[in-house]
Amino acid sequence: MSTGSQHQGAGTQPASPNGPQAVLLRKRFDDGLAAGSPFAAWAAVWKKMLLVQDGSATLICETLAGGPVQLDVLHQKVTADVPAGVRAHLPGTSFIERQVCMSHQGEVMMDNLTYVALEQLDPEVQRHLEQGLAPIGYIFDIKLTRKRPVPCPEGVLSRLWQRCGVPDPEAARTYVLEIENTSCMLITETYRSGMLQGLPLAGPGAQTA
Repeated sequence: MSTGSQHQGAGTQPASPNGPQAVLLRKRFDDGLAAGSPFAAWAAVWKKMLLVQDGSATLICETLAGGPVQLDVLHQKVTADVPAGVRAHLPGTSFIERQVCMSHQGEVMMDNLTYVALEQLDPEVQRHLEQGLAPIGYIFDIKLTRKRPVPCPEGVLSRLWQRCGVPDPEAARTYVLEIENTSCMLITETYRSGMLQGLPLAGPGAQTA
């Protein structure tokens, strides 16, 4: 169970909820790595670690970037039209549907699609989300949370890819976020090649774009 992580400095920088401010480079996690190279083997282990970790992905992104990362809210609305996989895990009939990407130095690190059950939403968390411009990971700082892994619903992945493109199901995961023992959110995260920023991947095992 995660009780929160302390974010240092100014934190991740928000962008307009109407979409990205500039064109971003978006690639699959493994793009540009030569198959069978030591770099590809290391990246495969790193991807496994990202997919099973139980902390704040926002904080991981900020740690890799050495500071704040860019948050773009690509889509956010209240809706009753959600994939069946959402209703299988969350109660109620009204949900916030929110898709964001996090990037650093013009390269996407994560594409995330979140569904929030409004009937189960804590008022403090609801105020945080209604602002629409801060990563959900910051909720971990103010509430007792637990992540419960579940299979990625196909309908959710389909909506995620429709908005951002570049499907990469092998680098995606889904979990139910429980806040104070109540299932409140279904979060699907996709890790992109930006999660390899700063690593020694420009040697003989790497491929040029």
